[in-house]
Amino acid sequence: MARKASRSKARASAPRTISATEKPARERAIDAFMALLAEKSFEEIGVSEVAETAGLSLAELRTEFASTLSILAAHIKETDRKVLAGVDPDMEEESPRERLFDVLMRRLELLAPQREAVRSLMRSVSRNPGLALALNGLGVRSQQWMLAAAGINSSGPKGMIRAQGLAVMFANVLRTWVEDDDEGLPRTLAALDRELARGQRMAGLLDGLCAIPERACQVVGEMRRPRRNRRERDEAAAA
Repeated sequence: MARKASRSKARASAPRTISATEKPARERAIDAFMALLAEKSFEEIGVSEVAETAGLSLAELRTEFASTLSILAAHIKETDRKVLAGVDPDMEEESPRERLFDVLMRRLELLAPQREAVRSLMRSVSRNPGLALALNGLGVRSQQWMLAAAGINSSGPKGMIRAQGLAVMFANVLRTWVEDDDEGLPRTLAALDRELARGQRMAGLLDGLCAIPERACQVVGEMRRPRRNRRERDEAAAA
């Protein structure tokens, strides 16, 4: 199975490094927040500290974000964008499970520089139910895009359930990933494979359960049809 773990003319062709102060305010704020999150808990980070670390005024930060949670949401959205931009066309012939494996491993690769921030966030989530609920909502929305990237239907009630299940499974994988310092991430690979296998079994069960109400509707329709026909015959006879 395929798995993929302004310059002068003389210097016009030389690569140019963008300094932190040249980055857009939005990107600077996200970088600052994630750097702070690697050092302290989510609850301890205030907007004033983010603005100071990013070299922004409070007014500039407020123009971009409403809260530290919205900064975190922007980081998740940007990670989504990078994953979607890097979809491997060579995976199109693989099974849905293999495509999803590839998508989620790419996500982990992108998160590697923020490993300590992710570890810190997970500690905060474990003791803050409100944050856990908010982060779950962000995670479900994100995983709907990951499902779409893997060519798996994420629309409608069934798609929402799939996304919720995948959000929980990916959170389980992250618990292994933050502690997996081995080269090649063998424990992470095993955890992801195990969670996807479990999810595949649950998806099969879900498909079966979703077929029940569909069939029930058909049965009800068939039961009503004779009564409707009798009523129509009575009305026709009376006329």
